[in-house]
Amino acid sequence: MEPAGLPRRVPPLLLLLLVLTNFMASFGKETLRTTAVTPRFERNVDYADFIHLNILEKKVLNNSEVLVQYLCSKPCIVSLEAVASSEFRTGVPVYRRRWKDEKNLYISQTRQVHLKFPSIMVYRDDFIIRNSIMVHSVILYAWISHKPVSSYDVEQNESYQEAVAKNYTFLEAVPPFERPYKDHKVCLQWGADYLWMLQANKIPQCPHESDGVQILNFIYASSGEKTGIVKRFEQFENRELETVRQHQIDYPMFTVSIWLYLLHHCEKDLCGILYFIDPKEMYGTPAVFLSEEGCVHIQMHLIRGDDLAVKTSFSLPLKQWFRLDLSFKGGQIEVSSVGKNLRRQHHQSFMEDFYYDDTAGYFVVGGSGYVNGIEAFFGPVKYYRLNVLDTEQISNPLYDKETVEQIEHYYERCMDIQEVVYEYKHIVRQGQLAQSYSENYYLEQLRKYGEKSRCDAFMWGKELREKYHTLFKMLQEMDFSAPDEDESDAVLEVGQSIFEKVAKDLSSADGLSKMGSSVPLLVDSSCCGYHKASYFLAVIFETGLGVPVDRTKAFVETIRLMDDELLKAQTKENGDVFMWLKHEATRGNAAAQQRLAQMLFWGQQGVAKNPEAAIEWYAKGATETEDPVLIYDYAIVLFKGQGVKKNTKLALELMKKAAAKGLPQAVNGLGWYYHNFKRDYRKAAKHWLLAEELGNPDASYNLGVLYLDGIYPGVPSRNQTVAAHYFYKAAQGGHIEGTLRCSLYYITGNMEDFPRDPEKAVIWAKHIAEKNGYLGHVIRKALNAYLELSWHEALLHYVLAAETGIEVSQSNLAHLCEERPELARKYLATDCVWRYYNFSASQINAPSFAYLKMGDFYYYGYQNQSKDLELSVRMYAQAALEGDSQGFFNLALLIEEGNSIPSYILDHLEIDQALHSGNASLLQELYYRCWNHSNQESISPCSIALLYFYMRVFWNAILQSTLIYFMGTFLLSILIAFAVHYFQTLSASNSLGTRSEPSSDEPSSSGNSNEDATQPAQQDESTLSNDSAEQELNPQNPLITS
Repeated sequence: MEPAGLPRRVPPLLLLLLVLTNFMASFGKETLRTTAVTPRFERNVDYADFIHLNILEKKVLNNSEVLVQYLCSKPCIVSLEAVASSEFRTGVPVYRRRWKDEKNLYISQTRQVHLKFPSIMVYRDDFIIRNSIMVHSVILYAWISHKPVSSYDVEQNESYQEAVAKNYTFLEAVPPFERPYKDHKVCLQWGADYLWMLQANKIPQCPHESDGVQILNFIYASSGEKTGIVKRFEQFENRELETVRQHQIDYPMFTVSIWLYLLHHCEKDLCGILYFIDPKEMYGTPAVFLSEEGCVHIQMHLIRGDDLAVKTSFSLPLKQWFRLDLSFKGGQIEVSSVGKNLRRQHHQSFMEDFYYDDTAGYFVVGGSGYVNGIEAFFGPVKYYRLNVLDTEQISNPLYDKETVEQIEHYYERCMDIQEVVYEYKHIVRQGQLAQSYSENYYLEQLRKYGEKSRCDAFMWGKELREKYHTLFKMLQEMDFSAPDEDESDAVLEVGQSIFEKVAKDLSSADGLSKMGSSVPLLVDSSCCGYHKASYFLAVIFETGLGVPVDRTKAFVETIRLMDDELLKAQTKENGDVFMWLKHEATRGNAAAQQRLAQMLFWGQQGVAKNPEAAIEWYAKGATETEDPVLIYDYAIVLFKGQGVKKNTKLALELMKKAAAKGLPQAVNGLGWYYHNFKRDYRKAAKHWLLAEELGNPDASYNLGVLYLDGIYPGVPSRNQTVAAHYFYKAAQGGHIEGTLRCSLYYITGNMEDFPRDPEKAVIWAKHIAEKNGYLGHVIRKALNAYLELSWHEALLHYVLAAETGIEVSQSNLAHLCEERPELARKYLATDCVWRYYNFSASQINAPSFAYLKMGDFYYYGYQNQSKDLELSVRMYAQAALEGDSQGFFNLALLIEEGNSIPSYILDHLEIDQALHSGNASLLQELYYRCWNHSNQESISPCSIALLYFYMRVFWNAILQSTLIYFMGTFLLSILIAFAVHYFQTLSASNSLGTRSEPSSDEPSSSGNSNEDATQPAQQDESTLSNDSAEQELNPQNPLITS
């Protein structure tokens, strides 16, 4: 026993229990009440504020539970904030919550909080949540701030940095495709729900981006001219690849692999294979050319700023497929030639440090405005932008084995044919030379008047003669007596002779039926280097003109066969139009002299070309009529000596005379004179500026050339920007060279004011290509044959011109096939009408009747082509946009038949759907536009249709009028009242027993007369109503009849 009076000793175990209870964290349920764990007498002890976070599952989930345990020594504010970071943004608050605690001081509190995040962070994509985000990290911050005494420092005291106690924890982000779908508590339409289910489980993937680029994946025939393929490269979308590319600009690492089938080595200087053009329109790295010896010439732009070129010691093989591999690694260049069996044939290395950025400019395969391309076939071209690969590692197979073999077989045959032709002609000429040594008078007369020399004793074997029997037969019929100025052109001349004979045979009345036997001769002509025969063959096999279709072989006057007025204007030297023009020109009519001279000089309007006769009329008009155009034209032919001896002095006097009369082209001609004859660029620029102000496109182009060449007076260097401005102005005026320049700018995108636009470049280039003189001659021959009713010849030449893409030939050929369907079916394997109207409607300058034709084909269905109402509407709408009233009329008829016009087509027609929402309003607008675009001076279907529409509207308004309804009701009431009164009177008289004959007949006759009088009116009203109903049910009948 302890002595009394001493305090009792507390057991140590109890003290430890009290201490643990006071400081242990509470994990109980959420409560808003204070749980006292400390006796009252210990409140004077100093307590430190703290805050702890406890999360059972540390993931970004919706309604995640967080237990917040905290203690406040003063009135405080507890804050909770979640901050998220994604690929594009960091530190974005996505959740916030705070609460006050002023009463429960010195007491540890535990609060349960449910975190709620945005749906795009915690749910998968669905029909409503379209773009869920990938979250990299989420940090949950918690802190305690003591409640300020005043409101001055509220924001500062409540921030995380100024907190008296703070804590944080990381939450793990859930990948998008591991997240659950959200229950939106909404019901989607079955169609939307079905569409969503179709793509719900599809995982979207970024497109794979590789440094390997297929520049060319088909066989391209390079003709050796200044044309080629342009390819521009952009920066990588993949940031890692783009970083590597930028690091390799000063230390390039790339590989180029090119398949080639060379026909000839470069004839002069260098020919382009593959080269890079920089923004300054200068050769960049790499620039790979072919030399005259067949060696590979590589030009580079070095890091130190200058250019350097290297050349291989080996030459490339001819007429066999091989692959040219070029790899660039820093300053090391390796060139390899690989055969068709992928075995390396040649290899060479160079060491140079060069600069390379493939996004600062564009690549060219073949020729361009700066250099001719190689004469060869390009196979697939593969470009590895960031890697150096060995020959075995390059993946660039030679596709289309069939075409490759056909090319090899064709040129093997051509080698045989050229050898046969050359040797045959050489033997015949040798025999002629031997005969010429004899002075025998008889032999001389025989050679002069007898049969042509030929070779009957063949030196070739029987197998070769049988293989090319048509060629040998043709050679025996040819005349080789004319001396050759250049022996190298002998084969080409034979090819031309073969072609002319075949073309003459095909143009005969039944020539197209001989197409099968003519094809081998055309092949022989093509093998001799005559390219017109090659084009003939391509068209024949493309269209099936007398042979089965084989897709693997593959100044223009706009006169349409549907235009009767233009056809009547076609004439000949003995025609009425020509004779009338000649009569007027003789009388001194300047316009007639000008037109007659143009027809004779250019061979227009069916008149044969006769420059000498044309110059006579130019001279006569220039001296007699003082017409400035005739004076200018005469001056030009004197300057150039076309059909007349050059006379520069007289030409200059005439040019000044025409310029003094204000003729813009004459002012430009003076500038041309000072530029070409005097080299006085100041005077040339002065005249060109004046002519450019007068609207002459030639002057605009000439000014552009001065700026491009750096010789404009007062301008020290080249200015491509100003030059391009003048070229564009000249192109808008129809200048050929200016248009070609602008086409080049659009296809390369190297000029600031000309962004890359390949479609516009093709349209501009096509516009110039259609002015080809040879094609104009072919079209004129086709038109002359049509006017002479020579259908076979017209068909042949129109097919040749149509396949080049000239629209007027395509529409004319389709019209000819419509007029002569038996001719088309007999000789063409394709559907001529559908094919060429379709081609015509696809052109940028298509005529409206082509759209109408295609619209009818789609509406009714054409042979094996199915109906398509929407395409029909589109064709009619396009014709309407071209100003054709028939297009509006057809659209209105479609609406009359109960069809609807899609909204995008109405927008295209600039018809406001808000103002014309009903069919009646839309019909009125279409009929009005139809009438507005037709001939308003005469009665047209559009005017009749518009009048009929207004009559229907007026009649419907009458039938629905309130006044008519009131008047009808009033008249009906009077009629009923009269009938009732009449029967009452009749009943009263009968009841009185009055039966006298006159008295009984009089009301009866009166009644009958009234009844009879009303019947015609009722009958007329009934007929009128039926007619009206019939018109309402079938409103289009009167329109169709009209």
